[in-house]
Amino acid sequence: MLYYISMYTIIIKNWLENNGNFTFSRSSGSGGQNVNKVNTKVTLHLKIDDLNFLSDREKDLILTKLSNRINNDNQLVITCEEERTQSKNRAKLIYKTTMLLEKAMIKKKKRKLTKPSMSSKKRRLESKRKQSLKKELRQLRGVDL
Repeated sequence: MLYYISMYTIIIKNWLENNGNFTFSRSSGSGGQNVNKVNTKVTLHLKIDDLNFLSDREKDLILTKLSNRINNDNQLVITCEEERTQSKNRAKLIYKTTMLLEKAMIKKKKRKLTKPSMSSKKRRLESKRKQSLKKELRQLRGVDL
């Protein structure tokens, strides 16, 4: 599978590898007895303000779109415990964070307002006429002539 790689993908990945605040702890799930003695779960605490290479607009986009993952200290908190080794979890977390930040920085296109088409107006008016006729017939049925 091919993935789109932007300029930011490489920059974010390198920045996380060098400056990321990773903490390790014991994870749940598979791993046998390994689970009880090895710290394979990886947690990343990333301060959005530390991402100097991003503009203020991009930082604001990240803060608004990922607000449910950001704590009171303005830190983005992401964890990974899917793999059985610490290094694989760390690599997966870096990839996951990079894609998350990339997706959050994409600005949503503004919707262009369009007028309803002539046929849609006709359909609407025709359905209104039918509904009106149906209700009119109901009233006439109840009246004795």
